[in-house]
Amino acid sequence: MRTGRLQPWLFIGPALLLLSFFLVYPSIHTTALSFFGRPYSAGAEGFIGVENYRHFFTDRSMLTAFRNNALWVVIFTTFTVCFGLIFATLLDRVRYEKIIKAIVFIPMAISMVGASVIWKFVYAFRPAGANQVGLLNAIVVFFGGEPVGWLIERPWINNLCLIIVGIWIWTGFCMVILSAAYKNIPRTLMEAARIDGASEWQVFWKVILPILKPTLAVVTTTMIVFVLKIFDIVYVMTNGNFSTEVIANRMYKEMFSFHRYGRASTIAVILLLLIIPVMLFNIRRFREQEAVR
Repeated sequence: MRTGRLQPWLFIGPALLLLSFFLVYPSIHTTALSFFGRPYSAGAEGFIGVENYRHFFTDRSMLTAFRNNALWVVIFTTFTVCFGLIFATLLDRVRYEKIIKAIVFIPMAISMVGASVIWKFVYAFRPAGANQVGLLNAIVVFFGGEPVGWLIERPWINNLCLIIVGIWIWTGFCMVILSAAYKNIPRTLMEAARIDGASEWQVFWKVILPILKPTLAVVTTTMIVFVLKIFDIVYVMTNGNFSTEVIANRMYKEMFSFHRYGRASTIAVILLLLIIPVMLFNIRRFREQEAVR
């Protein structure tokens, strides 16, 4: 009897130990560290309570990072999911569907750093009169315009330029997931709607979209979780300068540039708290789907 009770724990024990060592313990240690100043440096501040959290919500650079992350979440998520849905539905009728989808998906095969370097050359800026090595400014100058410092001028423009890089990379991922869900829709449902007189637009809104809602919810939450901790693109292209700072890049600076481990831990905890509601929503959706099945 006792052996039967212990047997399940023997199977899940190693996994629980690994999770505890690599996830639970670091989370607890990071949370505890967020209440301290600089315990590993000269002139240690020791326990400072919620001062690091107060700093996060009052410091100008942190507020800029928080604003930019919100911008990333809204624009990046909206366009990657929408473009993925458009490609998934429209390319299903194209003769060279596989070739076009492969082209759209290719950016996913490039590392985030590699893609950032490519786009940094695209946005490269030189003063007016000089030879433009950046593709975008070369086109602007060719048509008689003045070169633009895409990554150094106007905070909204440079943030949008960075977001475009993320959209270019991740649209293919959304397309593949949504395309798989779209191909599982029974064609009889769409044909029945067309026979009843529904237009293609009505078929999309009344038949296709409701069936794809669970997959759309999963893809959307996945994109939100990813973009909340966006780091690579910003670090490589601007390193957070020119008002392009994001939360994860700020955490990296606090940890490795300024050696403020308490503040870096605070940012990590806040990122975790921001992600938890999204994960709970995903779990709830999954349980609802399992209940229906």
